[in-house]
Amino acid sequence: MTQPPDERVDELLSAARTATGDELRSLTYFTRDEVEQLYLRSDLSRTADLIGFAENERQGFHSQSMYANTQLGDYRFTVRVFDNGYLTRVIANDHGVWVTTDSMEIDRFEELASALAAILRSFDPA
Repeated sequence: MTQPPDERVDELLSAARTATGDELRSLTYFTRDEVEQLYLRSDLSRTADLIGFAENERQGFHSQSMYANTQLGDYRFTVRVFDNGYLTRVIANDHGVWVTTDSMEIDRFEELASALAAILRSFDPA
């Protein structure tokens, strides 16, 4: 698995933890071909279908170009709402992360996405 260097994993986790606090459920890194869960809160089960989630979240690579140069501006991130929490997807270049959280205020999602995007842009996954 190609994953970020250990110091980048620590940066991603620290940024996610800072923005979400105890609401952080999981953090997963992905590229077009691979996926790796970097963090899972201890009270949660490891039964999630990471491959299935990754296939869906990889559509964001297409979204980057599809929304480019629109009157809305550049695509930044996606928040998905579920009965038991939220999923935030952030993509930069050819890699991304999705973070799952418990409920939290909307401005924290923007803070989370902004911090993660800056870290993803700072390194090349290759």
